[in-house]
Amino acid sequence: MNLEVGSGIQAEQTAAIMIGSERLLLAAPSRLCLVVGDVTSTMACAIAAQKLCVPVAHVEGGIRSGDWTMPEEINRMVTDAITNWFFTTSAFANANLRQAGVGEERTIFVGNTMIDSLLANIWSSTPRR
Repeated sequence: MNLEVGSGIQAEQTAAIMIGSERLLLAAPSRLCLVVGDVTSTMACAIAAQKLCVPVAHVEGGIRSGDWTMPEEINRMVTDAITNWFFTTSAFANANLRQAGVGEERTIFVGNTMIDSLLANIWSSTPRR
């Protein structure tokens, strides 16, 4: 669903996404909020869901750059701090989560979904002999 947030400073975008996703969750209750990646929408939807007691699953959880000047790194840290289940892309992501105190029972290694999608699209468009 498009929340039609538009542009603005980061705080405005975050607030508008949180308002829109909270309204959506109130209108159409859910048993799980699945968020992907490290964009502002990922963090904002995770916050809104947790405030409504909707568990959060994060695809691409545990990724870290260590560069706190990147807005994406802040999004990752906040999202992972309130996530219930993590779908990870690498052993590195798993190690980051373990170091943060996340138990292995909450971590599911799924591989790199972006690369998997790319390869699936390449293979599906490759002519067969």
